[in-house]
This record gives sequence, C-alpha cells and structure tokens, in this order.
Amino acid sequence: MKRLVVAAVLLLASGTVSLADGLFWVVGNRATGKCTIVTSNPVIIGDIWFGDGPYKSRADAKLARSTIRVCPPVTPEQEKEEDGAN
Repeated sequence: MKRLVVAAVLLLASGTVSLADGLFWVVGNRATGKCTIVTSNPVIIGDIWFGDGPYKSRADAKLARSTIRVCPPVTPEQEKEEDGAN
C-alpha cells in the first residue's frame, strides 16, 4: 500500500511540474520601480519584492498588472518594447 501511495505522489508531483510551462508571473522590482511579466516562478529576494501569479496567458498577466496598485502604468512605448522582446 505504501508503494502505491509513494508512486501516486511522485506521479502527481511530476505532472504539476510539467504544467508550469507556459505560465506568467507579475514581478515587482524595487531597483527599477517597475512591474514586469516573467515566465518563471520568481524568487522573492533582494530587489524583487513581490511576485503575483501564475497566469495562464500574457494577456491575463497584463490585466493583473494593471490592477496592482503598486505597479506604475505602462506607456504604449514600453508595451511595444515588452511585446517585441518576447
């Protein structure tokens, strides 16, 4: 019985790791004073002071960033740069 439980836990753990692909997070950076969208789960240390997510699409992450009070508004020029970089 224990083997079955351990096997189920390992299978579940490996499945959730693979589901993390294609997700987006909103990250606040103290050094730049901006909120950026990243594709890996952020580590909250140093200049990174918050991470919000995960979101299933970049559009969802952009919408979330616009609702976070500490995130400054993104200008159209910054939006174009961000879309061009990814």
